[in-house]
Amino acid sequence: MDLGLRGKVVMVTGGSRGIGRAIALGFAEEGCQLSICGRGLPALEEAAQAINVHGVELLTVSTDLTDPHGAERFVQSTLDRYGRLDVLVNNIGGSRRGELEVLSEQDWREAYELNFFSTLRMARLAVPVMKRQGGGRIINIASIWGRESGGAMTYNASKAAVISLSKALAKELAPHNILVNSVAPGSTLFPGGSWDRRQRENPAQIAQFIKDELPLGRFGRPEEVAAVVVFLASERASLMTGACVTVDGCQSRSLI
Repeated sequence: MDLGLRGKVVMVTGGSRGIGRAIALGFAEEGCQLSICGRGLPALEEAAQAINVHGVELLTVSTDLTDPHGAERFVQSTLDRYGRLDVLVNNIGGSRRGELEVLSEQDWREAYELNFFSTLRMARLAVPVMKRQGGGRIINIASIWGRESGGAMTYNASKAAVISLSKALAKELAPHNILVNSVAPGSTLFPGGSWDRRQRENPAQIAQFIKDELPLGRFGRPEEVAAVVVFLASERASLMTGACVTVDGCQSRSLI
């Protein structure tokens, strides 16, 4: 199936590891021109080696998107290199764990900076560019724990905000041919990720979690999330906007 993505300019935040890295690789396989960012140079360099195998043009930027100047630098560097922006994938995120009386206001602010404000910040920078071009795609990586209760409190609330923002932006930007969707992964295993760490620390507990919570009997893989993201960016998804697509192996309980 020709997804019509060859030559498109794609930005992926947090593209150096895990789901973000898999998303970048998925677009590289489609022949896209890529711009990825991350906070750690070693991970960016490793991701670049994997992406370069596909012979596509790649820009890597080491930056912190919780800093407005970092986000501006990432977008401007991309425009300086390619002169346009067709697809933005907002992937960075994280949580601050703890009960209400333990979590400080700063903990909440940090979680929202990672999950919500980085997404909002990047969208505000990308949308004027896409409007001038006559269209574009924005795909925000949320979580099943933004669609329903679960996970850390800070993560759940801020990912729900990402899904809500995505829907609002989709309606606002539809007249400009900018399609906005969110993707909600379930528990996804990759080297260096939180599930990898938990599995090494307590394999018996994780085995029970898989048995109780994951109907397919396994964790999700980053490339399975990436495949959905790439499709949403493609010409084949031309009527999809305002959707939140779960990629979770039926882990979540929501009917919608």
